[in-house]
Amino acid sequence: MSMQTATRHVLRRTLFSSARPVLRTAAEPAPWDIAAPAVVSRASRGIHNATRLPTFTASETRRRPSLRPHHQPVAQSPVRTIFIQTETTPNPDALKFLPNHPVLPEGFPTPFLEYLSPRSTVAPPHPSPLAANLLNVDGVSSVFYGPDFITVTKQSDANWAHIKPEVFSLITEAVTSGENIVNTAERTAEHAQEGGEEDSLAYNEDDDEVVGMIKELLETRIRPAIQEDGGDIEFRGFHDGLVLLKLRGACRTCDSSTVTLKNGIESMLMHYIEEVRGVEQVMDPEEEISMHEFAKFEEKLRQQKGDQATAGTIGKGSLDTFEA
Repeated sequence: MSMQTATRHVLRRTLFSSARPVLRTAAEPAPWDIAAPAVVSRASRGIHNATRLPTFTASETRRRPSLRPHHQPVAQSPVRTIFIQTETTPNPDALKFLPNHPVLPEGFPTPFLEYLSPRSTVAPPHPSPLAANLLNVDGVSSVFYGPDFITVTKQSDANWAHIKPEVFSLITEAVTSGENIVNTAERTAEHAQEGGEEDSLAYNEDDDEVVGMIKELLETRIRPAIQEDGGDIEFRGFHDGLVLLKLRGACRTCDSSTVTLKNGIESMLMHYIEEVRGVEQVMDPEEEISMHEFAKFEEKLRQQKGDQATAGTIGKGSLDTFEA
């Protein structure tokens, strides 16, 4: 082969190799780069791997991947959970409901409110839509609010099987709605609710030493036990050795309220405070009229049926405590 022919052959191969790259392995080095087999090997591995990867090209239309609309995270509102417990009380006509939620507003002046009629639930100073709904339930006679519990009292001839589910539903709806259970309205001369004013057991610098000790015992030893039974207690005064008290909630209409006063409260006060000679329960005017009418009914029943007639209520003036 002449020199001119060899030159044309080398040029042809050079042009061909620049137009179409030839893949070679490390075992077949290029004739023009015999001295660098490692470089050829790395290049061939790179080309070999590139054949298995998707090709990315520069383009102005490329965008960053984004989630589809239905994959976007949705901000969920907080879920309000409620768990209502019920507890029996010494009064079979009263049930205590604990909604695991504050009932009275924070900083309320007294630890209880009692609604005895539908009118009291809408009158100032503390109307309550929940109490109004509860008193609209057939058979419910009164509603009592404690700091974190609600005591519902039914009529003696009503059945809890009919009342309890509706009471559950009303309390659940009131708590989950987020509305206030108790509202505050402008005060008037006549207060329709029982309670809501200054706590009768609160410290008063004008009280003498004996009254202060009585209040302290009632607040620390007596009130917690009565609240456990779905009620509360009011201090109405101390005169001539007698402590005047008023029971509220489930204890107000309980047949064993007299036993509670005499065997429980009176015994404790007389034990710790020698000036105390007894305890007496104060009756509101409406209760005095009701008690008077009931006593008249008992007397009439006694005259008609004789001494074997008995009444269902145990207390002062009832047939169970009558002494001939």
